[in-house]
Amino acid sequence: MGTPMTAGVAAAFIAIACAGTLEAQSPLAGETAQPLKRTFLQTFDVPGGDYQTIIGTSEFAPNASIGRHSHPGPEGGYVLRGGGTILVDGQPPLALQAGQTYKVAPGVAHDVRSGAEGMTLIVTWVVEKGKPFASPAN
Repeated sequence: MGTPMTAGVAAAFIAIACAGTLEAQSPLAGETAQPLKRTFLQTFDVPGGDYQTIIGTSEFAPNASIGRHSHPGPEGGYVLRGGGTILVDGQPPLALQAGQTYKVAPGVAHDVRSGAEGMTLIVTWVVEKGKPFASPAN
């Protein structure tokens, strides 16, 4: 049986492990953090139609803006962490915080801006098959 670690040795080990983790997540010199990371978790066809549903997460860096764009179908989301603002054409800006939801109609241009702590969303998109997932808006 091994020798038990003292509290000081255990704390030092944890501090070193955490420091390595933080360093690994930071951009390298000359690189910039990406404003948005999307992860598609599940995709499935809508029965009897030309659409498919995509469920995923969108992770926004702090104080990020992804630019105006649209999707060829409706989008709905739920804020898991952080907060920000969604700017949907024809609607007043909507401030979002953890626990809130939003929706965007098909083809409507919108932008998302995260706050100082960033923002993580779980999102459902229903998109027409064969069309681009998202298109830049003018």
